[in-house]
Amino acid sequence: MASSDLSGILPRVLIVSRRTVRKNKFVDFVGEYHLDLIVAYGAVPVIVPRVSGVHMLLESFEPIHGVLLCEGEDIDPSLYEPEDADTRLSPEELEEIRRLHTSDTAIDREKDSIELGLAKLCLERNIPYLGICRGSQVLNVACGGTLYQDIESELSRNFAQEKRVAHINYDDYDGHRHVVRVVEGTPLHEWFKDSLKDQRMEIMVNSYHHQGVKRLAQRFVPMAFAPDGLIEGFYDPDAYNPEEGKFIMGLQFHPERMRKPDSDEFDYPGCPSAYQEFVKAVIAYQKKLISSTLVPRPLKLDQEMEKKRRIIVRSFSLAKNLYTTGQGLNPSKESELKAGAEFLESNTALSLHQEKRLKQMGATVRNAGSYIEETQVERRKREDGKECDREDVSRAII
Repeated sequence: MASSDLSGILPRVLIVSRRTVRKNKFVDFVGEYHLDLIVAYGAVPVIVPRVSGVHMLLESFEPIHGVLLCEGEDIDPSLYEPEDADTRLSPEELEEIRRLHTSDTAIDREKDSIELGLAKLCLERNIPYLGICRGSQVLNVACGGTLYQDIESELSRNFAQEKRVAHINYDDYDGHRHVVRVVEGTPLHEWFKDSLKDQRMEIMVNSYHHQGVKRLAQRFVPMAFAPDGLIEGFYDPDAYNPEEGKFIMGLQFHPERMRKPDSDEFDYPGCPSAYQEFVKAVIAYQKKLISSTLVPRPLKLDQEMEKKRRIIVRSFSLAKNLYTTGQGLNPSKESELKAGAEFLESNTALSLHQEKRLKQMGATVRNAGSYIEETQVERRKREDGKECDREDVSRAII
């Protein structure tokens, strides 16, 4: 397909599926709320299946205009926690965590590989990235940050029972809410500013996670905090400008699920803004990508080819001067014209305009050669005539 046709194609947003078991077989799925919002704002979701070996085939999903990573199991702690870390949980604590969070603690290394590969690709190319829940954790780990393996065991126990935050409620998946404090001057503040009452800078969010950001990677800035200090949202201010195709952000909570009971109406007008601005950046990134492919890039030549190019350019420059001025050519320049003539003889891939123009200049090259040859003959004749005259004079004297 021609590059000019790409402008009519909607941008592609990659979303990695999550694996579950149904009827004793693995099934891949993605939450429909994510897909609905991506489509609603003008992009096409492309589901990357969580199957073995896909992490080695990511280039096959090109072009990639955006990446949205969302729910999933716990990230392998070996990817962010040193083996000799002092804060590692005891075997007994890990066993209790697996008992409480059975559906989330099964490590999926293939999904880890796929999503970390995509996150790093976005960071390298400045491809728009939105991470929701686990997706925000993947982004932080990809940039060198760390996670709490279990918030209850590592963070909540530092607070009195009445001050602890419930970040997950298995009995009320969609209805669960807890408060977060929004940081002023961030994109999150801009999206929810009309809902922040009494200058308290607080909103109620839906969350479903037992892990979270422990040490935020250096490049990121927090956008929201839970009362226990857990970071609930962050972004890269140097990579945030949706109009220019820049968007790198992670949200630990679920704005797509913050809806009124038995309704598709959002709790706050700002809930879908993360998706709206993300897709805006995706569209802008696609336009930049298309424009960069339409602009021809200069051909890079090695030293030998560059030398030949300069010789040919010099040859045609001399021919052009002869053609436009009609003046004679210094005989010492004859060899420089030959390069242009040889190029004309060997070139068979010119446009009609180029061929016509070069034939004119080629004729000048050839005519210049004939002119030089005629000039040399005339010069020899004159020199021979002068020699004969000198011989006649000598005989007359004798």
